[in-house]
Amino acid sequence: MHALLQRLPQMLIALAAVAALGAQAQDYPTKAIRFIAPIPPGGSTEVLARDVAQKLSERWGQPVVVENRPGGAGSIGSAVVAHAPGDGYTILLVNSSHSINPHVYKSLPFDALKDFAPVSLMTDLPMGVFVNPSVPAKTLAELVALMKAQPGKFSFATSGNGGAGHLTGQMFMQQTGTQMVHVPYRGSALAVNDVVAGQVPVLLADAPVAAPHVRSGALRALAVTSAQRIASMPDVPTFEEAGVKGMDLSVWIGVLTSAQTPPAIVKKLSDTIAAILKEPAMAERVRGRGFNIVASTPEEFAAVIRKDYDRFGEVVRATGVKAE
Repeated sequence: MHALLQRLPQMLIALAAVAALGAQAQDYPTKAIRFIAPIPPGGSTEVLARDVAQKLSERWGQPVVVENRPGGAGSIGSAVVAHAPGDGYTILLVNSSHSINPHVYKSLPFDALKDFAPVSLMTDLPMGVFVNPSVPAKTLAELVALMKAQPGKFSFATSGNGGAGHLTGQMFMQQTGTQMVHVPYRGSALAVNDVVAGQVPVLLADAPVAAPHVRSGALRALAVTSAQRIASMPDVPTFEEAGVKGMDLSVWIGVLTSAQTPPAIVKKLSDTIAAILKEPAMAERVRGRGFNIVASTPEEFAAVIRKDYDRFGEVVRATGVKAE
């Protein structure tokens, strides 16, 4: 009994702290939220961020302002959030590169696993292999045969060195025993343009970026990395269907905040974002751009980040890919 009485002040302090955090989450937000997008404006991913920001603002009656902080493969914008106060008023748009960058850059101004609190995995989308119509390959098997007949003669364009497209290309070459020359660009749009123009024969990019050009006939789609075929390109086989195993992966897009943010605020953010993504009009708009809606919990998102961190780390170690 005496020991219990001695511990009572500490227990009361702990209970008061829990109650204060609960009240803080209930009141949140009471001011503007910064939504850091570590990418240039205008792409489909950035448009998704602006759609979600607008809906958050409408629901909460507080401004949610998207700030573009491109550069350093996302590290500039990510550092802003990693070092921000842990109060939920600075959140980060993030994609699969978050799990890749620690392996391909010598140093980053943050720890990708420890300095952030996962909020929600909003969407994912498959990568794909696309070719200029001048390439005499109508299927993935025919492309592999061409590459094996002419090792090193083919090149593939991606959105950047050490990015998801680059790593996907490396995995593809590992799985098929082929060789291609990597041609990195500053963003997907430039990579797509040069493949459409015939400057580079092969493109590794996410499906929504390439889909309009596939529909117009400017690109030919050979395979996608998802486990099932996708609605925007239902005639395009998966890698598994095309005879290449081990390529079931998706590029994901999510939201993080500072690791110091109270769990109750993280949960409120996560629950609200999930509800927004499941609104019929929003869901239709998001799927129309080629994204799959996930709307995960923080715990589910943390597991995906860790899984891809380990998987892409293995690819980097096996191939020696570096971004610098």
